[in-house]
Amino acid sequence: MQIITITGYKGGVGKSTTAIHLAAFFSKYGTTILIDGDKNRTSLNWSKRGTGLPFEVIDERNALRAGKLGAEFAIIDTPARPDSDDLKELAKGCDLLILPTAPDIVSLEPALLTINDLGAARYKTLLTMVHNYPANKEATILQKELEEEQIPVFKQMIRRTLTFATAAREGKIVRDIKKEVAQGAWGDYIAVGEEIRQSLKE
Repeated sequence: MQIITITGYKGGVGKSTTAIHLAAFFSKYGTTILIDGDKNRTSLNWSKRGTGLPFEVIDERNALRAGKLGAEFAIIDTPARPDSDDLKELAKGCDLLILPTAPDIVSLEPALLTINDLGAARYKTLLTMVHNYPANKEATILQKELEEEQIPVFKQMIRRTLTFATAAREGKIVRDIKKEVAQGAWGDYIAVGEEIRQSLKE
């Protein structure tokens, strides 16, 4: 089983949205399970509102079932602001840790604190909630600055769009929303998923 954990020291940056959509992406390549460790149970509630997602969502108390189900991929949606010890344990127990952050200083500072506490763990930063994607110059500058600081960052960013809220309300993946912008948003996650697949091979 390959384990991908989505976490960070700040909420409201698309953590659960990322978990849901990466689980959908990996479900194309094998049995995938999403483990919801967030106290708000955002991913679990998302899955209950629709007619069914292409993967199972369970809460962390049933996490041991993941092995019994024979899943090839496990996506873990953690609580916002795990303490540093929990963060290190999460990092040890996964193949890749993903840190979503919006491209602004209020979101970036907690992300940098997270990175500092991770030490030598294998992680990658994901810029989310990007306004006017792909023409947002500030996000592009931030991405370049992270690269220059040798902070691993995804080439692909995730655009900000209300279709994610629609997908959450209807219990769907954004690809199932019949709008052009929704297909673009799904394309963002496809590109991120492909970057992850490449990272897992390295």
